[in-house]
Amino acid sequence: MSRSPSFSVKSELSPKLDPESLQQWVVAFCIIRFDLEQGQLIEECYPPGCLTQDEELEVAFSSFPDSVSQHQNRSSIHDCIFFFRFRRRGSSQIDASSTEMAEIDKKLTPKSPDVKVLRRSKSNNDSNDSRYMYGYVFNRQRHDERLKRGGEQKSVVILSHSPYSSVFRPLLQIMGPLYFDIGRKALEHIAAYVSMWPSPVPGKLMELPIGNAALKVNLPPAHSLPSENGMLFEESASSMAPFLPNNQSVPQGLFHDSDLFGIFRGLLLQLWVLWELLLIGEPMLIIAPTPPQCSEAVAGLVSLVAPLLCSVDFRPYFTIHDPEFAHLNSLQEGDTFPPMILGVTNLFFLKSLRNMPHVISVGSPAPNTNRLPLATRSSTGRISSRPEGFGFQQLSLKKFSPSNLLNAVKLRRDGPLCLMTEHKEAIWSTYSATTKPDTSILNRLIDAGMSPRVEESMSVVNNEILRRHFLELTTNFLAPFGPYFRTRTPSEGSSPFVDPPPLIPFNADEFLGSLSARGPGKFVSKRMRSNWLDLYRRFLQGPNFTPWFQRRRAVAEQEQHRLWRQARMKTDIQQLISKMSELEIVDSFNAIERHILEETQLDQSGRASTDSGATCQKLMGDLQAVFNVLPKDMQQLLLFNPQRAALLKGAPEHTKLPGRPLIQDGTCDYFVASFCFWSEITSPTSRSIFLPDVPESKYCQMNESSVSQYT
Repeated sequence: MSRSPSFSVKSELSPKLDPESLQQWVVAFCIIRFDLEQGQLIEECYPPGCLTQDEELEVAFSSFPDSVSQHQNRSSIHDCIFFFRFRRRGSSQIDASSTEMAEIDKKLTPKSPDVKVLRRSKSNNDSNDSRYMYGYVFNRQRHDERLKRGGEQKSVVILSHSPYSSVFRPLLQIMGPLYFDIGRKALEHIAAYVSMWPSPVPGKLMELPIGNAALKVNLPPAHSLPSENGMLFEESASSMAPFLPNNQSVPQGLFHDSDLFGIFRGLLLQLWVLWELLLIGEPMLIIAPTPPQCSEAVAGLVSLVAPLLCSVDFRPYFTIHDPEFAHLNSLQEGDTFPPMILGVTNLFFLKSLRNMPHVISVGSPAPNTNRLPLATRSSTGRISSRPEGFGFQQLSLKKFSPSNLLNAVKLRRDGPLCLMTEHKEAIWSTYSATTKPDTSILNRLIDAGMSPRVEESMSVVNNEILRRHFLELTTNFLAPFGPYFRTRTPSEGSSPFVDPPPLIPFNADEFLGSLSARGPGKFVSKRMRSNWLDLYRRFLQGPNFTPWFQRRRAVAEQEQHRLWRQARMKTDIQQLISKMSELEIVDSFNAIERHILEETQLDQSGRASTDSGATCQKLMGDLQAVFNVLPKDMQQLLLFNPQRAALLKGAPEHTKLPGRPLIQDGTCDYFVASFCFWSEITSPTSRSIFLPDVPESKYCQMNESSVSQYT
C-alpha cells in the first residue's frame, strides 16, 4: 500500500480548512499510538474537540488488530487497511429513532390491517444526529529489535458518518504513508483538501481532487444509505427496488467495491445461504484471521442484498472493548440474539458467543503464523452441481469425494471451536436454505491460477458476475411488493388540483395469500424450493422489511406528488373550469389556495424546488381565474379574509365563460346562505377556510328560506 508517486504537498499552495464543508465527508482525522504502559492513546485529533471521551475510547480500541491476529513474521514494516462501525451514544436522535422503529414494527405485524406511511422530517444536516460512526484505519506495525517488545504500532484513522469505503480506502492509501513521512502536517493538508470537495452526490461518479491527484469514485445510491446518517438525499423512485436499475453499471448498494469473490472464495456455494440469512436478518458471527479480512467479509455480505436497504446492525470489526459486548456476553442459551453481523478476529468470541446461531469462518492466516492456512483452490475452478449434505459444507471448490464428505461431517461435529487449533473456511448453521445455488453462475467464474496480478484483475470480473446475479435475485424477490409503490397520475379531463389517491394499503396476511395463489415469478420460483413462501413470511417479520417498505412508500408518495404537481403546471385552467359545476369550482379554489400555501411554506423552510417560483406564479394565475368566475357575492365573502384578499390583490377583471352567468349583486344573508349551502354538501371545514372572520352568530341567523332562496 504505497502512496501515489504523483501526489505531493506544497504548503504555499494548500487550501484553507473549511470546517463546515469538511463535516459533509469527515468528522475527524485521528492518530492513535499503542503505548506499552498506557495502552491505546490518541495522539492527534484534527479538527480538535470533535469526539466525546467515550467515543475517543471506542475509536482507540477499535483501531488496532487483536494480538492473535497480528502478523508474527519479522518483516520490518507491515501495513493494513480495515474499517469498523460503532453506535454513537448520548444522542437524543438515537432514542427517538429507536422508538419510531418500534412503533413501525407494531404496525407491520402480520395481523396489522394496514401500513401507515411515516413522514420523515427534513434533516438539519447536523452530523451529531447520526446513530453510527465509521472508522477507516491505516495501521502500521514496525518491527525494531531495539524497541520494547521489538516494535511499535500506530494507526491513522478517518472518522465519518458515511459508509463511503470507495472514497476513504484510496484516501487512506495516500494519507497513511504521507503521515509517516511528514507527520501532523499531513492531517492539516488532507483535511483542507477534503473541505474543498463538492457535497456528496449519492449514486454518482465523483472526481475529488487531493493535492495534484484526484480520486474518481462511485458513491453508493441514496436508497442504500441509512436515513439516520445525518443527511437525507433526494431519492429516485425508478432506481429503487423492486425495480431493476436503468444503468446496472452504477453501484446499487453499500460496499460495491468489496472483494466478494476473494473473501468468500472457499465458500462460494454458500453465498445463497448467506444471502437468505442477511435478507431475513439472522445474527451472524464472521471470524477471520485479520481485521482486513473480517471487515471485507462483513462488507461483502452487506453488498449481497443490494438494492435492498440493509437495516441489520453490522460491525465490520468488533472487539471485546465494545460497550455492547457485555450485553451479548450475558445472553444465555435460549435467549435471542439481536440481528447483528459481527466481524471478529479474537478466538475468545467462539466461547463467549457460543450460542450465536450462525458462525462463518473466512480468510487465510498470514504465512509464518501459528495458525495453519487452508489448502489452496483447485485449478479447475468448476463447481459440482451436487452440493454436499447435512445442512453444512466445508465448500472448497474440490470435487465431491468420500474424504471431503468425512471432513465435512467431522467439521460439523467439532463445531466452531475447532478453529482454536486450525483455521478453516466453513459455515456452522442449522438453517435450511430455500434458494438453490446457481451453479451456472459459479461455472462462469474465472480461475486466475497463482499469478497475483492476473488474480486481481480476474477478481474484478468475478465480483461483477456475482454482484450482478445477486442484484437480479434480490430485485426479483422484491418484485411482488411493486403494486404497493405504484403511482397514479390524473386521468384525462379530471382535476389535478384535488388530492391524489392514496397508495394501495398493505396487509401482510392478504399479501401472503395473494402471493401464494399467483406465485413469486419465474425467476424466483426457478431458483427456490417449494417452501419459498416461508422465506417471504420470515422477511416480513425480519428487521429489513419495515424500514425498506416505509422508505420505499415515502419515495413513491413523493413521486406521485411530483407527477400531480407537474400536471397542475400543464393544466389549462380556463378549459378545466368551463366544464365544472359551481361546487367543483369552489373546491378547486380551495385546493389551489392550499397548494399555494404549501409552496410558500416549502420556500420559507428552505426546501423549495428550483421551479417553485414558476409553480407559485402559475397557481396564482389559476387562483385568480377561478376567483373571476365565482359569483360577485361569493367574491366579496372570500375577501373578508385579509390574507386571502392580499393573495388576490390585483386580480384581473371577471372573466365570463360560455354558458355561465356572473352574479353582480346580492345581500349579506344571501352571501352567507349560499356559502353555507355549499359547506353542507362539500366539507365541514369549508366555513373556517372561506369565512374565518364571520362570527358564529351570523350563521345562526340563517333559515331554510335563505337557503331555498339560493337553491
